[in-house]
Amino acid sequence: MIATDAALASGALQQSFLQPMGPVAQEQATHLMRVVGITMIVILPVLVGVPLILWRYRYAKPRGAYAPEWEFSGKLEYALWGVPVLIVIVLASWLWYSTQKLDPYQPLGPDPLQVQAIGLDWKWVFIYPAEGIATVDELVVPVGRPVELTLTTDTVMQSLLIAPLTGQIYAMPGMTTKLNFAATRTGEAEGENTQFNGDGFGRQKFTLRALDPVDYIVWTARGDNGPTLDEATYATLRRRTVLAEARGDLGLEKNAQPIVMTLGQADIFQQIVAKYHGGEAERWGGIGLPQTGATGAGK
Repeated sequence: MIATDAALASGALQQSFLQPMGPVAQEQATHLMRVVGITMIVILPVLVGVPLILWRYRYAKPRGAYAPEWEFSGKLEYALWGVPVLIVIVLASWLWYSTQKLDPYQPLGPDPLQVQAIGLDWKWVFIYPAEGIATVDELVVPVGRPVELTLTTDTVMQSLLIAPLTGQIYAMPGMTTKLNFAATRTGEAEGENTQFNGDGFGRQKFTLRALDPVDYIVWTARGDNGPTLDEATYATLRRRTVLAEARGDLGLEKNAQPIVMTLGQADIFQQIVAKYHGGEAERWGGIGLPQTGATGAGK
């Protein structure tokens, strides 16, 4: 029942960059339309010309001159090779332009909201150091303010994607990557891990909520009523469990609702990264394969 509810909730969220909620996804959608438009120069003549040729030169009523010795046409060769070469040059130029413009490390404006993301089996933990809160499987951002997301994982390599807002980027244990994006309108979108990492992979999704700035301030106050993210709580979250099981392990109602917590200390993210670089590797759940949760393996 929990898995069904989660699937239905996920189905209602925006999941495509063709429904852009920010400038990065908007540029991706625009780039796709440019590519489709230029490739139509090649595709449309084929789609239209092949049926016409088959009809005009059909065996039952052939037309045209019979030229069995014909073997070369300069004009035709220039068209067959020149047009594709020009299209490849144009597509390559557009791709270069979009790649430079969509550099995930490039800030989209001043004073970005700092969020730290930790990929686990099979959930995401998001830390808001300035606000003193953390969430599990929910990323909330204010509309109109750039966001700088710093990522790592405390398990195998993972890849975060929020298609209506930004492209995907990888994260690895002991390393950090960055993803800059912004929301231009309110709404909800689905985020996910696109790198297979075990039994619970299909349910390692999270909800991104873009709120008005005033509503975002109200939301940040919710952490005062939740559990505290400290070393013991984090060790529980690090187990190989999906969200509903993690809630049960923390003594919360076992459902698919995101968890909002207060931060026990401000440098949790840094300590989790540091334990892979000669730090205290036995702390914060260790650096070995995460244990299977007490209630199963995410089935």
